[in-house]
Amino acid sequence: MAHTIPMSRLKDLPVNFFKCGITGWCLEVMFTSMESVLARDWRLIGRTSLLMFPIYGMGALLSPISTLADRWIGEVYLRPGDRFVRHGMLDMVLIFTAEYLSGMWLRARGICPWDYSGRIASINGLIRLDFAPLWFMTGLLFEQITRKKG
Repeated sequence: MAHTIPMSRLKDLPVNFFKCGITGWCLEVMFTSMESVLARDWRLIGRTSLLMFPIYGMGALLSPISTLADRWIGEVYLRPGDRFVRHGMLDMVLIFTAEYLSGMWLRARGICPWDYSGRIASINGLIRLDFAPLWFMTGLLFEQITRKKG
């Protein structure tokens, strides 16, 4: 049995890339503005980098990869709770992997916009394991916004 992605899903990738890129930017600005709250700076300044757009845009691949994983495992029809856990865990691992690899690539060029060195649960300053719940939920959000309606 071939495990393929329907062509209609592939045709949606460019639009979904932009959806995930923009959503990721917005989430990052909101998340980083929380540092302002902790510092009692009510200007709520958040930040991101243009370099983050294509990294977040890759979130468009999460739903097709999760669908392939479901088919490979042989369980296309999952109970909602099972789908939530399976897809959330897979998305989280894929996001950590993308963050680590893109961070290594950007750091080698001297342009990595993040550095978690010295932070809790940091691996080589490129990822933070304590962000696991955030990436779990972000992956599910990216799947939701890229899901074919109707």
